[in-house]
Amino acid sequence: MSFSNASPCLPLDPAIEALRLSALRRLNLLDTPPSEAFDRITRLASQIFHLPIAAISLTDSDRQWFKSRVGVDHQQIPRHLAPCAQVAETSDLLVISDLQADGAYSRSLLADRGIRFYAGAPLITDDGYSLGAMCVLGTEPRQISVEERKALQDLAAMVMAQIELRHALGRIDPVSGLPNRTQFREDFDDIARDSAGQMADLVLLNIARPEEVAIAARVMGSDYIDTLIKGAAEMISALLPFGRQVYHVGEMQFAFFVPHDIDIGSDTYRDDLTNFLSEYEYGVDSRFVTTASFGITQFLIGSQTYADVLRMAHSASQDALELVSRVNTYSSRQDVTWRRRFAVLHGFSSALKHTDRLHLVYQPRIDIVSGKCVGAEALLRWTDPELGIVSPAEFMPIVEHSAMIHLTTAWVLNKAIEQLGIWQRAGLHLQLAINISAVNLLEPGFAQNLFNTIERYGVDATCVELEITESALMTKPVEAHHALNRIVAYGIRIAIDDFGTGYSSLAYLQKLPAQILKIDGTFVKDLSKDDRQRALVLAMIKMSHELEYTVVAEGVESEAILTCLKEMGCNEAQGYFFSQPLLPGEFLKWKSESPVAS
Repeated sequence: MSFSNASPCLPLDPAIEALRLSALRRLNLLDTPPSEAFDRITRLASQIFHLPIAAISLTDSDRQWFKSRVGVDHQQIPRHLAPCAQVAETSDLLVISDLQADGAYSRSLLADRGIRFYAGAPLITDDGYSLGAMCVLGTEPRQISVEERKALQDLAAMVMAQIELRHALGRIDPVSGLPNRTQFREDFDDIARDSAGQMADLVLLNIARPEEVAIAARVMGSDYIDTLIKGAAEMISALLPFGRQVYHVGEMQFAFFVPHDIDIGSDTYRDDLTNFLSEYEYGVDSRFVTTASFGITQFLIGSQTYADVLRMAHSASQDALELVSRVNTYSSRQDVTWRRRFAVLHGFSSALKHTDRLHLVYQPRIDIVSGKCVGAEALLRWTDPELGIVSPAEFMPIVEHSAMIHLTTAWVLNKAIEQLGIWQRAGLHLQLAINISAVNLLEPGFAQNLFNTIERYGVDATCVELEITESALMTKPVEAHHALNRIVAYGIRIAIDDFGTGYSSLAYLQKLPAQILKIDGTFVKDLSKDDRQRALVLAMIKMSHELEYTVVAEGVESEAILTCLKEMGCNEAQGYFFSQPLLPGEFLKWKSESPVAS
């Protein structure tokens, strides 16, 4: 639950936002005429709170549209900096005692129009999607009592009850003609009452990947998607014995209970499902456009909710996409992996709001010839109150594939450059390497924000080094090259990280405005005892020197490895042989005491 001094939400996952918008638009509420049933609730809200303004606000992709309103002349406002958008994005009650004194919304359209007080409760569907808010607003700052919060939530529940009465009483999907998720839920509950304690099997057919649906809709239009759904509905219904029901439980998903006399683990049954997929892909217009899969789950009736069972079957169908047969049975072990991934994703998003859970450590970088510490690499660390210490090897790949990478890199750059400024003012001049993602490199305004941060802390730009992996550079090579040129022109150095693990071409590498190549630790760990590895690393170093790169070896863990690298002419090294990553204070102590650092 949010109160005053609220702040806008973190960037939404585009896939989740797309599903939320889809749920909203399926209800056919947007841009519909006024309704007395909704207006009655809005008037009641205004009376209960003794406020001049109340509204039922629906959060569209770029606007807040009012299904019902009291004290408001306009039908909609932009979504940007609208408190109702935050309610929809977080599914939480939001109370702002004074918009004009609030750091996030003081410059919002509502504040500009004289609105001071805002309170909104989410309108949440049975599937967990927030459509918008039941909100009340006033022109004077005020507080809200516990009773009033409960009243606002009750009013939101009344709105949803009215929406369900009008739109969710239908039990047949209009496109497929099959019973929908609502009917599945009711039938599932009936089975739970009548057959508790028995085992049951559910099969879920997923007829397309989300990205395939998005591409098909963009190219062919919604009618084409409807055609795919109708074709799948007809074929899956024909697969089942007479009297067995198929449910349309998601836009591209169908589910059915398996008769008790069928062994879902038998090769015969799995072959039947595999054969169906082949016939389906050749029998509908989706041939070569979509990829279908089956997920199977067995469950104890009465021990799990309908949503849990559908989730397990969906999980199995996603894992099936990696199999030749594309038929897969639910695995609790795989499920634990995905639950952990989700927990990490959710936990890290919270850490970006509570940045005391994040900190940077610095691993020294040593000049191999002189033995002196010439730099350090800034590394992100995270401790979660529930998950504990989470390895960056676990959380960074997840973060890099989410919208959080923008905020994460911005936080790391700010902290690292701030620390570099502190060291430089204390007379310690080092090269500080900071990791960024290709996504960051291609952000509009990234370079300028970086320059502004360097200037804000009074740092020598030539001491800042950005590390980016070679595979990331190949994602959009032309755009990356332009961005790097601008950054290098400012004086910042570029390092190609994890060299040798990607797939970039030498022709491209020689054109990059980079000065440093970092050889990944996997190539040096057996350097002192593996002739093939030694030959490979030697070739990397020679080639890099011919291209005028400084070569840094990562993962140096023994003197024998260091000796090999020195003989090969490698310039610099970092690894646990010299030091583990250190906190700023520990780094200074290490540098003053270590024989290789001075």
